[in-house]
Amino acid sequence: MKKTLGTLIIIIALLVSGANTSLAASSTYTVQKGDTLYKIAKSQKVSIADLKSWNKLKSDNIQPKQKLVLSPNGNVAKTKNPSRSDSEDKVVKEFIVSASAFTGNCNGCSGITSTGINLKRNPDIKVIAVDPDVIKLGTKVYVEGYGYAIAGDTGAGIKGNKIDVFFSSTSEAYKWGRKNVKIKILE
Repeated sequence: MKKTLGTLIIIIALLVSGANTSLAASSTYTVQKGDTLYKIAKSQKVSIADLKSWNKLKSDNIQPKQKLVLSPNGNVAKTKNPSRSDSEDKVVKEFIVSASAFTGNCNGCSGITSTGINLKRNPDIKVIAVDPDVIKLGTKVYVEGYGYAIAGDTGAGIKGNKIDVFFSSTSEAYKWGRKNVKIKILE
């Protein structure tokens, strides 16, 4: 568990650190240390769901030196809208949570989540703080009124069916306030 969490932290940190690796135009790609499906999909202008389908992946876990097919017929995929929809994601569970908001700029805050995401460098990222006993860190979620996000932080006041959603500005956080919303846990 510690190894998996450590790997997840490193992957997320590399993902959000702004590192930009260009991928060669070919029908396959060899996974490099620090790669994520998100990073590969974004650079190839394909969806994560397509990458998973073409490579028969049941999870988002990939390993260095693993070969990935980049298109269904072996050709480099051309432009495709990488936007997400509910039809691309399998909903594992859904329930109502009490959702408040947070920023990376509070007094005493470092702006780095418990999984290593730098919120100040990545103000547009969608991250929620969770109770890891209810929602595992690293889980993909869909939060009603907020959108797709990753469970990437914890908080002292986040216990049970409570979450915090990240906003880059204090005014946006205040606008969100506290509300009950439906959350979908995605596979």
